[in-house]
Amino acid sequence: MATGYSGYVGDAATETPGLLLRTAEGRPYRFDAGALCLELLTTGGPGEFARYEVLDEPGGLLHWVAASRLTGGLRLDVDDAAIAEIRRLRDALWRMACARAHSREPDPADVATVNAAAAEPSLAFGIAADGSRQWAPGPAPVSQLLSTVARDAVELFTGPYAHRVRECATPDCYLLFVDTSRPGRRRWCAMEHCGNRNKVRAHRSRHAKGDGS
Repeated sequence: MATGYSGYVGDAATETPGLLLRTAEGRPYRFDAGALCLELLTTGGPGEFARYEVLDEPGGLLHWVAASRLTGGLRLDVDDAAIAEIRRLRDALWRMACARAHSREPDPADVATVNAAAAEPSLAFGIAADGSRQWAPGPAPVSQLLSTVARDAVELFTGPYAHRVRECATPDCYLLFVDTSRPGRRRWCAMEHCGNRNKVRAHRSRHAKGDGS
C-alpha cells in the first residue's frame, strides 16, 4: 500500500497539488485538501456555508473541475438539474467529513447519498492515438463526475487515512482536509494562511506577556 492517500482518481491536474484560494483581503494561498472529494467542499456547503456558494450555474462547476486534481481536458454536459445533484452530494460529503473530523457518526441519509452516487458509472479514460491516456471522447454526463467524487469519498472514509480527516485548527476557519503527511501532525488549512496567522498571534501573545511582567 502507498504511504499516502492516493485517491480514486489518482492523477493531479498540476505538479503542485491543491486549489488556489484567497483570503478575505484577497491574498492568494494554496490549499491542499488531500482528496478530490474534499476539494469539492470549497465550493460552498449547507446552512451558514451557503453564503460561499459558487455552484449556482454550470460555469461554476466547470471552473472547479479545471482547478481540481482531476486530469485536465475533461468535458462535461452540465445543466441546472446536474448542478442541483452535485450540490446535494457536496452537502452530504461536507456533513460526513465534518462528522469524521469531530469523531461523530455520519447521518445515514448522507451515507446513502454518497453510496447511491458511487454506484453509478464513473468517469472513464481511454488510450489516445499517441498512446497517452485521455478522458473518454465526448462530453461526459455529470452523473459520472458525481460517481467519481463519491468513489473517492468511499475510499477515503473507509481507508487508512479516515482518522486523519480534520478541520483547520483556527477557530474561524472551517476548511476540511485529510492529513497525508508522514508525521500526521498537520493542523492548518495552509501554513501560508492560517499557520502564519497563528504564528503571529502566538508571537504577539508572548510579547504582551513579556511587557506585562
